[in-house]
Amino acid sequence: MDYKQIPVIIPSLEPDEKLPRLLEQLHEAGIQNIVLVDDGSGPAYAHFFDDAQKRWGCPVLRHAVNLGKGRALKTAFNYCLNTWPDAPGCVTADSDGQHTPACILKVMKALTDRPDALILGCRNFDEKDVPLRSSFGNKCTRFVFKALVGLAITDTQTGLRAIPTAFMKKLMHTGGERFEFESNMLIDTKDAGVPIVEVPIETVYIEENKTSHFNPLKDSARIYAVFGKFLFSSLSSSVVDLALFSLFCFLLAPVVSGTLYITLATVCARVISATYNYLLNYKIVFKSRENHGMAAGKYFLLAVIQMACSAGLVSLLYALTGGFSELVIKICVDVFLFFISFQIQREFVYKKRGA
Repeated sequence: MDYKQIPVIIPSLEPDEKLPRLLEQLHEAGIQNIVLVDDGSGPAYAHFFDDAQKRWGCPVLRHAVNLGKGRALKTAFNYCLNTWPDAPGCVTADSDGQHTPACILKVMKALTDRPDALILGCRNFDEKDVPLRSSFGNKCTRFVFKALVGLAITDTQTGLRAIPTAFMKKLMHTGGERFEFESNMLIDTKDAGVPIVEVPIETVYIEENKTSHFNPLKDSARIYAVFGKFLFSSLSSSVVDLALFSLFCFLLAPVVSGTLYITLATVCARVISATYNYLLNYKIVFKSRENHGMAAGKYFLLAVIQMACSAGLVSLLYALTGGFSELVIKICVDVFLFFISFQIQREFVYKKRGA
């Protein structure tokens, strides 16, 4: 298949004159297969989609009500997989004119060169004309992805993507119906072992992106909710661990000589809190497909090492500080160990095997 025949998906909600202008430019550039998704725009906007069908023969997939960008993309994925089963994948683009035909063609060509990879058309957010809300939102999510997912991505919110066919099929089962779906897509590349290739594109913002339906507060909250479960699991486990540590210190200090009671309290508290944390992470946070025995073995190996480090460091610092509060010392030590533990859990313990 010639790369210009790769289907281009354009989801749209309440479009304006920029949509027919984009469609005309795409046809002039030789792009032949354009699929529109009317995501519940309503009768007032029907003429944009009707004209696209009549003038350029674009298939229009319609939602009776607004279901969100994630659902619109899945609707189009299903259509493309059935209509062009031999295509190397598809390209998604926004309807507001941010993605020029030259940039779309660039991403389409990249997919033919790397049919195994997710291709991202990445903008430069250091340019002076970028709206503040777009620059701030992207930089925040870029930091979150790097810190919590381990993915260094220049433009996490880009709508210009080329998606290989095999990965499209997996994405049909990916959670998220609105803008958070695009973040979930990036996370799933890591789980599925799909490489990411970045292609620099022109940074275009029309009318300071006023027509965008992305809400930087509401939709960013949905995106960050992807990580909220892990943070809750970790924090609640820490509360359980600290509460039990304090209880065991209170019970053991009068009957155990020296600082040995700190080690015993750490062990008892960590065994209970680690069991709680493992079950929460396996069932709810990561929804792991890893074999239970394998995941549990790796998790508890990590827990033992972390427990030994915690006990050793707390005891050492307690002795060096001349009896400073063991609880305060433990909080400081465990915050440090938390960040190391997170990286190991993400990359080693709960890493899903590509299905």
